[in-house]
Amino acid sequence: MSLDVLIVDDDPHVRGLLTEYLTQVGYVPYGVASLGEARQAVAHRRFRAVLLDLQLPDGNGLDWIPELREEDPDVAIIVVTGHGDIPQAVEAMRRGADHFLTKPLQLQDLATLLRKSIDVRNLHRQEAARRRLRRREEPFFGHSPAMRRVREMAAIAAESDAPVLLMGETGTGKGVLARWIHEHSPRQTGPFVEINCSTLRGELLASELFGHARGAFTSAVEAKEGLIEVADGGTLFLDEIGDMDPSLQAAFLKVLEEKVFRRLGEVRPRRSDFRLICATHQDLEAMVETGRFRQDLFYRIHVFPIVLPPLRERVEDIPGLVEHLLQTLGAPHPRVAPEVLRLLMAYPWPGNIRELRNVLERALLLARGEPLRPEHFPGLTAPRRLSRPTAPVERLDTARVLEVLTQVGGNKKEAARRLGISRATLYRHLRRMKVS
Repeated sequence: MSLDVLIVDDDPHVRGLLTEYLTQVGYVPYGVASLGEARQAVAHRRFRAVLLDLQLPDGNGLDWIPELREEDPDVAIIVVTGHGDIPQAVEAMRRGADHFLTKPLQLQDLATLLRKSIDVRNLHRQEAARRRLRRREEPFFGHSPAMRRVREMAAIAAESDAPVLLMGETGTGKGVLARWIHEHSPRQTGPFVEINCSTLRGELLASELFGHARGAFTSAVEAKEGLIEVADGGTLFLDEIGDMDPSLQAAFLKVLEEKVFRRLGEVRPRRSDFRLICATHQDLEAMVETGRFRQDLFYRIHVFPIVLPPLRERVEDIPGLVEHLLQTLGAPHPRVAPEVLRLLMAYPWPGNIRELRNVLERALLLARGEPLRPEHFPGLTAPRRLSRPTAPVERLDTARVLEVLTQVGGNKKEAARRLGISRATLYRHLRRMKVS
């Protein structure tokens, strides 16, 4: 990361002197003469430090410090002024400055203080990230060939900043994998910001993503930063991106291409340096063909796709996964009897890992501290639930087929995948049902 430094001083001689010196000692300086220019600069560029004069043509630098600190908690702020006194120094520090220097400056002392301030801010950010990481547990990948491949692909994705598209059925762990990629990437000290695009629509989702100015719409009683802004320096995870409204897809595509956005109701452009991870359980290619998802956005997010297999296709991972989930749930007996494992491995798990976790949590409540037994899994003991999806048309349940088709909006490819059959088998059954 380059050591960009913003110099805010209305004296062109001071700006020139500092620019020349900081360039010589390895920084990338950028000089402006007013608060207005400074605000524009930080909106379009990320700085590691700000050298801030107080008496400026359009206001006092003290008044800008809280705003600057709120926008970028990690930037080092050093007040440099020729009109300094002790009360001003105390006030500057109270408002969020790291240090206070008076002119004339000793340039070598400035360089030392600047480096120290940047290092301290870096340490604060890294320590905060370490505290977050210590609270998280490593996900269980399993040992099946499919999941070994997923982990290999995730490790490759973590090394770059390329957009990642996670695909798989609901409950397969796409959100967990997205966080794992972030936590093993160079952006791990930055924020991990996630939003489910299926929970919000239209203006509400746009407001969450872009933020809004006060009065931008009826309920906007105060200004709000959006998640794109919050994700600056980190990762933005858009779950269920297939549910994003087409009009919002166009606006988000522009952000991806330019990394510049505007809050709703605001003309001021803002910049955010985020890494994008998306997830979906839908067939985006089919949605592109039917016009429900923009082709250009699909190509932009489909740079590094990773497909997570359903749990029924990696049954060999279930024993280890069960033990892992029981440990995370605080079970007194994380190992289960063979008859329980046979029961769990025979069930098709349409809800995948999420359903397995819920079933285990319910079983622990029924067991009341005792070892788990088959009777603690009443929903799995019915013969219909124990049978795995089979290919013969005669054994397909018509009601189940219609239910799945409704859930996926008529997408036959996705329906076949959820039912665990080939598309040819599904088509034969639909012909028998006289469904087009």
